[in-house]
Amino acid sequence: MVSGEFTEVSVVRPRVPAAVPAARPTWWRRAARAAPPYLYLAPALVMLVVWTYRPLAQTVQLSFHSWNLLPTSPMANVGLANYERLLSTPDLGDSVWRTVLVILGLLPFTVVVPVLVSLLSRRVQGRAGAAYRAMVFAPMLVAPVAGAAVWQWLLDPDSGVVNSALGTRINWLHDAGPAQIAIILITGWHLVGFAVLVVSAGLTGINPDYASAAQVDGASRGQILRWITLPMLSPTLAFLLLMTVLLSAQWTFPLIDTLTQGGPAESTTTVYYLLWDYGFHSYDAGLGAAAGVIFFIGFVLVAAVLVRLSDRLSHYDD
Repeated sequence: MVSGEFTEVSVVRPRVPAAVPAARPTWWRRAARAAPPYLYLAPALVMLVVWTYRPLAQTVQLSFHSWNLLPTSPMANVGLANYERLLSTPDLGDSVWRTVLVILGLLPFTVVVPVLVSLLSRRVQGRAGAAYRAMVFAPMLVAPVAGAAVWQWLLDPDSGVVNSALGTRINWLHDAGPAQIAIILITGWHLVGFAVLVVSAGLTGINPDYASAAQVDGASRGQILRWITLPMLSPTLAFLLLMTVLLSAQWTFPLIDTLTQGGPAESTTTVYYLLWDYGFHSYDAGLGAAAGVIFFIGFVLVAAVLVRLSDRLSHYDD
């Protein structure tokens, strides 16, 4: 190397191959990746279509026909005649009013009593508490028809245990007023255990730190119940309220069919028993289907209103 002179050396960098874009998966590969959740849901969806939506569509179709349920008798298209007959008869309004009375009568058994029992049962610890809750839940395990047979004996006007204990001679199942009361009380006896179980689960889900912090601040038990426990329990109470409104007529149906058959003088005929009576006592399937469609729409609207109100009024643990 000569002083003052520089030798220029060129460095050859290795060529980096250009990135090849990844091949897009084919449509069947994408479908195979997205399919598992829908495959898990498929059996439930199929059963929902077969046992819910298909009968609902058939009910809507049947409501526009006249049919006496005989396979040898063809259905006759009558248009809106079934709906006109149904809306013009007083039976519809009377059954709706009786259903409202049943709902109001069952609310203490599905909301008030379960809250009181659940709060009291929290003080019973260990095996005694479990046994106590099991005893409360036991009536829910009794089949409605079997329970109705026992209650029919208990409510006998001559030799029944209820009249003997009260010192009365009330004909519970054959007088209009007592029959309504009996149906509500027996249904409430069946349901109170389930409601207690739901409320107990709701109470378990409430963080105990709120009550502890309130006690440190000097809050009493009543104040903790009023301002912490009940507001945090509001989603559970809203669920029980919704269930009572939507299912009361269905819960009372087996008892009504077994004990009173809608009587006396239709005093225990609710909306469920009315449409069943149209279809299977009067053999007017079209009129019964029309009643079912109207009641379905009515309950959907009521449920939508209640769900909206519960979302606004309920307090959640965030």
